[in-house]
Amino acid sequence: MKTPTQPIAIEDVIAYLLQATKLELRASRIIEIGGADRVSYHDLMLEYARQRGLKRYMIPVPVLSPRLSSLWLGLVTPVFARVGRELVDGLRNETVVRNDSALRLFPLRPRSFRDSLERALVKEDREFAETRWSDALSSIGPGRKWGGVEFGRRFVDSRSMRVSFSPETAFRSVERLGGANGWYYANWLWSVRGLLDLMVGGVGMRRGRRDPTHLLPGDTIDCWRVEEVEIGRSLRLAAEMRLPGRAWLQFDLEPYGSGTLLRQTAIFDPLGVLGRLYWHLLYPVHQILFRGMLRGIVRDIR
Repeated sequence: MKTPTQPIAIEDVIAYLLQATKLELRASRIIEIGGADRVSYHDLMLEYARQRGLKRYMIPVPVLSPRLSSLWLGLVTPVFARVGRELVDGLRNETVVRNDSALRLFPLRPRSFRDSLERALVKEDREFAETRWSDALSSIGPGRKWGGVEFGRRFVDSRSMRVSFSPETAFRSVERLGGANGWYYANWLWSVRGLLDLMVGGVGMRRGRRDPTHLLPGDTIDCWRVEEVEIGRSLRLAAEMRLPGRAWLQFDLEPYGSGTLLRQTAIFDPLGVLGRLYWHLLYPVHQILFRGMLRGIVRDIR
């Protein structure tokens, strides 16, 4: 935990490599590069927790046990125990720049570790939002486990149905979600969820919709907000109810033969162990609710 390190952003590493192709040297040499800050792994974890909105308390232990720590990592994070063991074992080694020749030879000044971490999280969110789930899920094969599929720190639960209508026609039913039209299945459960959300200071289900048939980015749909909409192709909603994490509900439509493949994907980014527990406990309810919603949408298409 107290071992010093000098983390560097991948963007800065690439910048150094590009500049190195233009650097004229008389002989081969090793040039050490690192970020702007020399910190400990303790500092890194606390800063990550701060940027993710997590409260963390560090309890030092007198003995480094890579095996025990890796088993704990495998339980509470997406990291496999075998990988975690190597990561933990590597913490004993200092990774700091001993020679400042990089600062003298290159016109580059690396970012701070706080800025690097913030940019990495933003880019991760953007790349995750742009993921094509039909491709991503098919690449991992048919094996699924309780709780859906884990991509990094996020849980993904996806299902699809084929309909004999064009994507534009099918999208009209997707676009009518929420408000007075309801959620196509078990609206009473949505009402209960909204009531519970109101009780803990959330927005509940009372906001409705701006327009009963059409959506624009930024629109509210009950306890959701439209994050992205592309007519005839996709709709992504971001949850605004109180949750131990962040959640999205996404619909993607693509031509399939003479009809359309309609895919519904629920995405959850848990906030710590409590968030992971929340997802697994409510997983069977979500299965019933979202599957019923998708079937209701298909029945409504005309």
